Amino acid sequence: MDKTILEFVTWAESNGWIVTLKSESDLDLDHRLITRYTNIPAEYRAFLSAVNQCMTPSEQTWFLCEADYNNRSDSEFHWNEYELISLDAAMDDEAWRSEITSWWDQYLPIMMSVRDGYSFYAIDLSNETGAVVYGEEPEFEEVNKVADNLHQFLQRIMSDSIKL
Repeated sequence: MDKTILEFVTWAESNGWIVTLKSESDLDLDHRLITRYTNIPAEYRAFLSAVNQCMTPSEQTWFLCEADYNNRSDSEFHWNEYELISLDAAMDDEAWRSEITSWWDQYLPIMMSVRDGYSFYAIDLSNETGAVVYGEEPEFEEVNKVADNLHQFLQRIMSDSIKL
């Protein structure tokens, strides 16, 4: 397991997070996901290869893992729940729906939260490939960069500079 991911998992477990590691390091993502997101950073693939479940002690914020992306998790939320909410808001406005889908094609959600309303963290797969951004309701598609990459994001969580 990658050093930063191991450090994060150890930190998360010691801070009461619910963490389950995978017994096998194979990663088998749904073909629709990998077709849509062709350039998932290696560090996030490494995270998904190692971690089966990872959520805060409150269970209100969680990392999306392989089962989520493959629609095989027990979660009431789809991995792309916030995109679906935005599409629902767009109703029959096809131009708006197309803009929403195009936007989400460039941002892979990696963490979801229902702690203080709906929010998420995603990996930017467009301009700043690998950067982690934060978005929240009601305008999910308006995001702010919080880290240059997944490793920095995990380190910022451990240093408590990102509140979850």
